[in-house]
Amino acid sequence: MHAIVDHIQSVDLNAGEETHRYLDTLTKPPGSLGALEELAIQLSAITGELKPSVMPPAVVVFAADHGVAVEGVSAFPQAVTAQMVANFANGGAAINVFARQISALVEIVDVGVASPLTILGVTSAKVRHGTANMVLEDAMQCDQAIAAIDVGIAAVKRAKRAGAKCIMVGEMGIANTTASSAMLAVLTGESVANVVGAGTGINPQQQAYKVAVIERAIAARSADPQVPLEVLAKLGGLEIAAMTGAYLAAAAQRLPAIVDGFIATVAALTACRLCPAVRGYLIFGHRSQEPGHDVALKALEAKPLLDMGMRLGEGSGAALAYPLLQAATAMVAEMATFTDAGVSDKASP
Repeated sequence: MHAIVDHIQSVDLNAGEETHRYLDTLTKPPGSLGALEELAIQLSAITGELKPSVMPPAVVVFAADHGVAVEGVSAFPQAVTAQMVANFANGGAAINVFARQISALVEIVDVGVASPLTILGVTSAKVRHGTANMVLEDAMQCDQAIAAIDVGIAAVKRAKRAGAKCIMVGEMGIANTTASSAMLAVLTGESVANVVGAGTGINPQQQAYKVAVIERAIAARSADPQVPLEVLAKLGGLEIAAMTGAYLAAAAQRLPAIVDGFIATVAALTACRLCPAVRGYLIFGHRSQEPGHDVALKALEAKPLLDMGMRLGEGSGAALAYPLLQAATAMVAEMATFTDAGVSDKASP
């Protein structure tokens, strides 16, 4: 992890400015394509290219279990994590559908599912069989968190070698909104009640219980908000750590990374706390219904591309936002300039 953090450089603002100037020569009023132009400028800054490409994209889904699930914080049993991994491998989940739609490379990575898995099409990179119950002990040791971060780094490197020009990261792990909420509350100082939502579909009474469980865990763990790795190890999850690593690797490889919803954004916040330069490489796909997502987005000064009332995870919102990146790059690559088209770019006197 530490070696890749040292390798990360800030985005190329000069390349972004060059694209900004070029956009103003295209056959449209300056700025008239709004956020799409901002996206094109950011993609140029990320890649250092005037006319970048985001094809093909890659989706990596990290799966892991959480010991805090025994506290009854989820509407689903822990066994669903492994069952959904099998569903991903068989191509039947929402992220599979959306990934096929955009012709994305897909990898499913077991970084910490509690049960042993031998599923064809699933990369085995298990650091441990799920985290510990963070109410009673640290979710994992710091070296295990670093190992899980390294799993995410390795996955992005594989995607880059396979030709990927854009990264989307998803997750699966029963009770991972509990871990993410705990991390977010500590990292931002926000109250637990303001970051906890329905998750997998719990009712208001269950939600109040979930808040109490997280507050107990935060009090017991005493994680230092100024040490993001400690927060991740004591309160986080193996898949959250792997996602953190994936964002670090995307920045080191100068690849745009589309951030999904609540859990993905908490991982992105962790990556940015570890290395602030990562922020320039992140594009936020959508706004989740989880209330904590707004808190995380505010902490990152981020404005998501879509707002569709979703809260599924898996990388689904990132995959749905991807065509906007395609449109931004196509606009720069294919749209005629005023000179090319023989169109006057000056108002009549």
